[in-house]
Amino acid sequence: MTKLQHHTANLGEVRLHYVVAGESDKTLVLLHGWPQTWHEWHRLIPELARNFRVIAPDLRGLGDSSRPTGGYDKKTVALDVIQLLEQLDCKRIQLVGHDWGGAVAYALAAQRPEWVERLAVLDIVLPGFGLEQAMAPTAERTLWHLTFHLARDVPEFLIGGRERAYISWFFKNVAYNPAAITEADIDEYVRCYAAPGALRAGLEYYRALFQDAEDNRNFARTRLQMPVLALGGDSSLGPYVQSCMEQLADHVKGAVIPECGHWIAEEQPKALLQHLDEFLT
Repeated sequence: MTKLQHHTANLGEVRLHYVVAGESDKTLVLLHGWPQTWHEWHRLIPELARNFRVIAPDLRGLGDSSRPTGGYDKKTVALDVIQLLEQLDCKRIQLVGHDWGGAVAYALAAQRPEWVERLAVLDIVLPGFGLEQAMAPTAERTLWHLTFHLARDVPEFLIGGRERAYISWFFKNVAYNPAAITEADIDEYVRCYAAPGALRAGLEYYRALFQDAEDNRNFARTRLQMPVLALGGDSSLGPYVQSCMEQLADHVKGAVIPECGHWIAEEQPKALLQHLDEFLT
C-alpha cells in the first residue's frame, strides 16, 4: 500500500501543506481545483506513485495551507508552487492541473518552461482565452457561479454556515455521475472550506479572474513548447479545453472523456490514468 506523507513548507508569506508519495527520481506535480483540495487526487496517487514521486499541494488559502489576505492571482499562486519545488530541489517535473489548478499549472509552465517536461490541463478554459466567453449563459449551459463569486461579501454572507449544501450542489450538478463523489469526499472538502477564512480564499481565486486574463495574455507572447495534454469531460467543457490550449502551446494533444462531467479525477479515474500513463511515460 502506497504511503502518503503529509508535510508543511514555510514559504514566508504562506505555508503550504502538501502530500508526497513514491520514490522515483521523476517528479509529478498535481494541482487541484475548487472546491477541492489535494484530496481530489487520492484515488490516482497510489497508481501514479508506482512511476513517479508525486507531489500534491493544497494551493494558497485552501485545504490545510495558510490563508494570506491576497495573492490569489494564478501567477502568484504558481510562484508558491515554484518556491515549494525549489525547497524540494525539484526543477524537472511533469505537471497536471484541474480547474483553477489548471490555470495555476499554465502560469507555472509559462514562468518556468525549462522546468516543465510535460503539462496536462483538465477541464478548464483559461481567463483571457475563453473563460470570459464561457461566462455568458446559453440554452445548454450557464456558469452562473463565476459572476456570483466575483461579487464582494455577498457570497460569503449567503454561503457561510451552508458550505455543505453549496459545495454539494456542484458535485451533484456538474457531474455526469454524482455518485462518484462520495459523502466522505464531501465531508473532507467541507471540513476545509468551512474553516475560518477558507471560503473567502476560494472566492478570491475567482475575483482574480481579470488579472489572470491580463497575465495570461502576457504569458502567451511566448508559446509553450513542451507537450501539452488537454482533457475535458464530455458533459462539461469537452473539446473547448483543447481549443483553449492550442492558442497557447505548439504541441497540444486533446481528448474528451466520455460519461464524465467536470470532476474527471473522481468520475473517471481509470480513464484519466490511462491518458496520463500514455502521455507522461
